[in-house]
Amino acid sequence: MSEQTSLIEYPCDFPIKIMGKSEHKIAEIAIQIVRQHAPDFDEKSMTVRASKNGTYLSITCTIKATSRMQLDALYQALSDHPMVAVAL
Repeated sequence: MSEQTSLIEYPCDFPIKIMGKSEHKIAEIAIQIVRQHAPDFDEKSMTVRASKNGTYLSITCTIKATSRMQLDALYQALSDHPMVAVAL
């Protein structure tokens, strides 16, 4: 799918969900990876929620997405990290 046929109009605010085990420094890792692909990301806008038993953290980072390529690279970097269980 090309930029012209994308259902997303860039630039736009785009939420990224990241999940991982809570004993790891998953929030710091998420910030580092997100900033590599969206340098203007403001970590104050990040939300973090623990699972019912506190085993996992769900992190939402809303970035200013500029292209499909940017999002693809960000998702790939998150998925490649061993401490990230899921990136949606």
